[in-house]
Amino acid sequence: MDGPRYHPSFRLDGRVAVVVGGTGTLGSSMAGALAGAGAATVVVGRDRERGEEVAGRLAPAAEAGGGSVHAESCDATSRSGLRDLVGRVLDAHGRVDVLVNGAGANSATPFLEIGDEELERLVAVDQLAVARSCQEFGRYLVDRARASGEGASIVNVGSVSGRTPLSRVFTYSMAKAAVHNLTANLAREWGPLGIRCNVLVPGFFPAGQNRSVLTPDRSAAVVAHTPMGRFGEPADLSGALLLLASDAGRFITGAELVVDGGFSATAV
Repeated sequence: MDGPRYHPSFRLDGRVAVVVGGTGTLGSSMAGALAGAGAATVVVGRDRERGEEVAGRLAPAAEAGGGSVHAESCDATSRSGLRDLVGRVLDAHGRVDVLVNGAGANSATPFLEIGDEELERLVAVDQLAVARSCQEFGRYLVDRARASGEGASIVNVGSVSGRTPLSRVFTYSMAKAAVHNLTANLAREWGPLGIRCNVLVPGFFPAGQNRSVLTPDRSAAVVAHTPMGRFGEPADLSGALLLLASDAGRFITGAELVVDGGFSATAV
């Protein structure tokens, strides 16, 4: 095998992973990591053409690592869309073992200027889409666990702003805090079934959803506050994701795994 080599416990051979928000900068990198570890990986995004482009780009490395990639389109804020997505994935692969909820949207609107349209849009993408995805995929995962004892891993993408208040991202922070709380509740509820639920907590990563927030002065302040002296890069999430998704993390649930270069550990 010419692809990346992992300790056996980090491998995902024979497993099916679904990455909701898999067409974004971070989501596509996470999908590539899962596929490179051997998983049949489903890249989910709103735009089918974009999804096909991402799947095609990831395919060579996925095949080298023993996995595969294909794209599905879905509006993650739509319950009916998510329900249909579950059916299509099961028709194509027969199972789901890893669910990553990574869709996101952000805004730097000052709090008193946030209108209902923006508030509802960000909450729909950053919070409600995650809850609905956990419900729709969770119905299948819970039924399977009760019938066969097979567990699964759900990884919800949170944010350092969901743990510590940061300026300029009020709605995003509020919604991500809810994702952290939801994940802890699901870990408690589904742990006895072997369904692990964890939060992957990126720090500052210049992805599409937050480039408008990272103005030059804010970027300089963030880097100065980060002990490792730089922004995160998409590949920096790969190891943490594989830990949570694979048997390497089989006793990890209800955790918040922070990947932020030390930002959260540094006092002002």
